Amino acid sequence: LYIIIEPKCPTVVPAYDFNPEQDAAKIETAIKTKGVDEQTITDILTKRSCSQRSEIAFEYEKRAKKDLVGALKGALSGSLEHLILGLMKSTAQYDASELKSSMKGLGTDEESLNEMVCSRNNEELKEIKKVYREMFKKELEKDVSGDTSGDFAKLLLALVQAKRDEPSNVVDYEKIDNDARALYEAGVRRKGTDVTTWISIFSERSVPHLQKVFERYKRYSPYDIKESIRKEVKGDLEKSFLTLVECLENKHLYFASRLGDAMKSKSVKEKVITRIIVSRCEVDLMKIRAEFKKTFGKSLYQTILEHTKGDYQRALLNLCGGDD
Repeated sequence: LYIIIEPKCPTVVPAYDFNPEQDAAKIETAIKTKGVDEQTITDILTKRSCSQRSEIAFEYEKRAKKDLVGALKGALSGSLEHLILGLMKSTAQYDASELKSSMKGLGTDEESLNEMVCSRNNEELKEIKKVYREMFKKELEKDVSGDTSGDFAKLLLALVQAKRDEPSNVVDYEKIDNDARALYEAGVRRKGTDVTTWISIFSERSVPHLQKVFERYKRYSPYDIKESIRKEVKGDLEKSFLTLVECLENKHLYFASRLGDAMKSKSVKEKVITRIIVSRCEVDLMKIRAEFKKTFGKSLYQTILEHTKGDYQRALLNLCGGDD
């Protein structure tokens, strides 16, 4: 068995002539400055890799005798604070804490929960679960099942279990055909939907296999897979199946579309923008950027420039890593 690791296409890479002591000293001065020098803090932390940021934090603690995250919390506020604090965590820690906050308090933020659970691959999910346990002393599965219900919960739990097959170099045409027919017979063909069958196929098959299944599905069904989902299920379950199909077909396009939506109207969804850019800048933001330009005919960089402002904008542009 071999595991295919997706190639990384980050926009944030380690700084070349890195000096953590110097960075820590500059940040200490920036925090102490009257009115706080946000620009210096932003420029240093958005242009270092995750491991470099933790070295800076270590040096800062030696110098200032206090914790950098606590100091940043006190010095910054609003969207910039949320973004910079996100950068002080590893990608998996950030994902885990975003999942936690989407399930905290009274209402569940189903949209965020959906985005994160449906778009992460096996490796990412396993790492997130491990880190979630370390950070919150609870199992992610337990929190998900305590916070969601019905078939929506079943689908999310099936995904969180990270049982998806790894891609194989053998294309199994018979299995592709069987799955396509099973999806049709469990949905459009019958009265009511056999959601269990849908969940197991959607959550257990490899990504390339499912891409071929969706193609083949059109031979059986008068509707494509997305139309079928819209006809068969409603509410949060419908949204998660649709998110899943988008992520399976082209994950980078899915994130690009989410970013486009978040900056479409007057009310910019800063939380969504921060989450996608912070969580993907050391993973695949370069690919998301390319899809963004293809889809919207305008670069992600230019779009951020138009819809955000101040130091928050500066931080996003640095993480975006350039114009297309």
